[in-house]
Amino acid sequence: MDSITQAVLGATIQGALLGRWQGRKALVYGAMLGTVPDLDVVIDYGDAVADMTFHRGFSHSLFFLSALAVLLTCLARRFRPHPGYSAQRLFLTLWLVLITHPLLDSFTSYGTQLFWPLMPIPTAWSSIFIIDPLYTVPLIIAVLLGAIGGLHGKVSKAPAIALVLSTCYLGFTVAGKVMAEQRVEAELARQGIQAEAVFSGPTPFNSLLWRVTVVDGEDYYETLVGWRDTAPPHLERLPRGLALAEALEDSPAHARLAWFTGGILRYDRIDDHLIVTDLRLGMTGFHPFRFDFAHWQDGAWQVNPWVDRLPMERGSLEHMKLLWSRAWQPEVQVPLTQWADELRKPVPVLGKAH
Repeated sequence: MDSITQAVLGATIQGALLGRWQGRKALVYGAMLGTVPDLDVVIDYGDAVADMTFHRGFSHSLFFLSALAVLLTCLARRFRPHPGYSAQRLFLTLWLVLITHPLLDSFTSYGTQLFWPLMPIPTAWSSIFIIDPLYTVPLIIAVLLGAIGGLHGKVSKAPAIALVLSTCYLGFTVAGKVMAEQRVEAELARQGIQAEAVFSGPTPFNSLLWRVTVVDGEDYYETLVGWRDTAPPHLERLPRGLALAEALEDSPAHARLAWFTGGILRYDRIDDHLIVTDLRLGMTGFHPFRFDFAHWQDGAWQVNPWVDRLPMERGSLEHMKLLWSRAWQPEVQVPLTQWADELRKPVPVLGKAH
């Protein structure tokens, strides 16, 4: 999730558990600690694929953060002891502030390595968009009330109430994901399609309309499913370009990207570039993680020693308006095939690929 959400989540947790003794400082401490796992963004891992796939790694590990909570508890009890609360309560607070960060991240589509240094496919429950005001606003209100009025009296209950509201909303997003996947799986069964993988996620900034990607060998399907839909999902078939992946068999960067994404990838030849797209994130045709993996030279693909990431394409306000209309009006047609054509646009000149 975004940094503001992680900060106010940490603040509300510490405010709920230690605000009685720490007052407004609990909000400050919790906000600072809640953003600690994302400090790994300052590390340069080598190239664009490494930066993507090592982010949310060790700093988001439940093992690492649990050990950090123990260390911080020991330091706090040694140098800043407080007679009002026990070491156990302090540890529980710090532990919850730290581990709720990667757990919340795991509800997005990106992928979080909860069990680092073990190497299962990163966790991406993908039920909430990376920025969702309905989750964040209750937490912001609780933090503002605590900052203005102090964490005493009726205001002292605000962090706990906000956490309950946000958690209930998170549960609603999970229900939406289950709804969308069940409808798509029913349609796949009706058409006799044996999917290799199904990946669903909310469309930007809402949990009413869901985008579902179905991998089927050389091709993949895209569809939108909303809570108000009554007709079966319309599956739009798109080329995946899987044959191009053969040129990347010896690329460690490609192997790591395939592991990180669970193989939800698309391959395109654009001019003399071999472009690999992570289909999980963003919206059809507008994906934030696209990589220039190889170039055509002397009649063969040459894997780039340095993998560049293409500039991000976010789509326009008109795209957003159309998606919002589709969420409320199932009869609205969204041209997913036409949007997917954006992935074939010429590649800009990149600095280090060759």
